[in-house]
Amino acid sequence: MATLADVARHAGVSTATASRIINGSPKPVADALRARVLAAVAELKYVPNAHAQMLARSHRSAVGVIVHDVSDPYFAEITRGLQRVAEADGRLAIICNSYRQPDRELEYIDLLHAHQVAAIVIAGSGYLDATTAARLDDRLRAFEATGGRIAVIGRHEHTGDAVLPENEEGGFLAAAHLFELGHASIAVIAGPTALTTTFDRLAGVRRAVRKYRQKLPKERIVHSDFTRDGGFAATERILAEFPEVTAIAALNDSMAVGALAALREAGRRVAVIGFDDMPIARDVTPSLTSVRLPLTELGERAMRLALGEAGDEPRVEHIPASLVRRESTWAR
Repeated sequence: MATLADVARHAGVSTATASRIINGSPKPVADALRARVLAAVAELKYVPNAHAQMLARSHRSAVGVIVHDVSDPYFAEITRGLQRVAEADGRLAIICNSYRQPDRELEYIDLLHAHQVAAIVIAGSGYLDATTAARLDDRLRAFEATGGRIAVIGRHEHTGDAVLPENEEGGFLAAAHLFELGHASIAVIAGPTALTTTFDRLAGVRRAVRKYRQKLPKERIVHSDFTRDGGFAATERILAEFPEVTAIAALNDSMAVGALAALREAGRRVAVIGFDDMPIARDVTPSLTSVRLPLTELGERAMRLALGEAGDEPRVEHIPASLVRRESTWAR
């Protein structure tokens, strides 16, 4: 079996440098060196001493959770599920807000690694940029090489245990619902372009456009933050530039709530559908039609994967989306 010294020699670095990278030392290391060491780990199939791993894992009472922002209702519900399972297992959940900044996520992974947490759950969306995704994957693989466990929610570059909400199918359900109600002129409020979640939900919308033989000009897809204010601003733009629109598909509920507020202010009656079915969807006026994802369950399942025994193959759990009809959509 390969040793730490073998890895260091293969990568052309000192044993101390290889150890720092593999063990997640907070001391800065150049990305090029990190990549060489991780490549050597993979090529030599290096596995840390099993006895040392057991000793380390026996003292790992904390788990790390990286979210966009725990005050965001979407992540609040997921975090509820994550914490519920962690507490039942006697673990302390350390919640880290990345605010969708990849460099901040890298820093948190290194810090959690250095603190020897038992597992890390990545609850935010993956990134479409290949370089960004690869950098995150390198850090996660380094953590796994020392006995740590990883679980992700959503589509990420990292190959491992994952809980995958059916975002593409959900996007299809949202647009199909509007077309079936007779809305031919629709607009879409999408999230940030860098995220896999945005890409997948839009892919589902476009599939519905093709199936129902409708048109969705790219100009009627407005990208914004996944926030209430982002939805409000996007709706103002849609009303100004595309007054013929009769329905809006907002690809999360926070943006849909902002859309409803902008429509009230403008005195316009336009159908709106959201995505995620957060608790507030039932209480806004009109109550919000939404594509439902069981957010708390997403968190629970991800934490169970992270704390469970590792399998021979990555475990992937698919979570279906469903349509919840309420007052904010109607037939033409």
